[in-house]
Amino acid sequence: METVKLSQIVMKWFPDMMPSLKQQELNAVIVLRDGLRILEPEDAMEIIQHSICENQSQQFMQ
Repeated sequence: METVKLSQIVMKWFPDMMPSLKQQELNAVIVLRDGLRILEPEDAMEIIQHSICENQSQQFMQ
């Protein structure tokens, strides 16, 4: 297991998305079962999408 920030995933696979994401989203802590080095691009995108949705849900609930 490896714990990383969403920003690390974004920088590795989709750095062009960095300006589009909020700092709160980029600071989200992600636990990867098999680690960052074997993360595939499609899995990275799924994690990014889920993190954005989770952040929006939390903001909506406040």
